[in-house]
Parts: sequence; C-alpha cells; structure tokens
Amino acid sequence: MKTSTVMTVLIDKRTDSVPRVQEILTTYGSIIETRLGIHETDNSQEEGLILLVLRDAKEEISGLIDELKVIDGVKLNTMKLKFEN
Repeated sequence: MKTSTVMTVLIDKRTDSVPRVQEILTTYGSIIETRLGIHETDNSQEEGLILLVLRDAKEEISGLIDELKVIDGVKLNTMKLKFEN
C-alpha cells in the first residue's frame, strides 16, 4: 500500500516569515515529492498557499510540521492518503 501525505501551508505575506518557511522547506527537500505555490490574486488578501506532497517519512514529516507551526503568520493542515495496490 502506497501512503502519501498532503500538506497545505498558508503564509500571511504581511509577516517576515516567508524566508524562514523557504529555508525549512529546503532543509526537508528530500521528502517533498511535489511542491506547488499559489498566490492570492485578490488585492485584499496578502496570503500565499503552498501545496506539498510528501514521501512517507513519518519522523521527517513530524519535524517539518513542528518547525513550521511555530512561525508567526503560518497555518498548516495535513491529510494522509493511502492507495491500495
């Protein structure tokens, strides 16, 4: 059975958190299978959304979550996907 984790990271661009988020994602780059960045085009919103598909690496995913969730202006959600062969 293949297992993947999908993570969404919402970043408030009014903070100085973007460089730190980029640094953390680079550190955990070996577990990131897919990364998609989406910026909000509505002028009243100053947020960016990053969608990640992560390899099944439980300890590294936990570390990534722990590092991201303490950054001001960053919100995240995860979803585990399981596919039967």
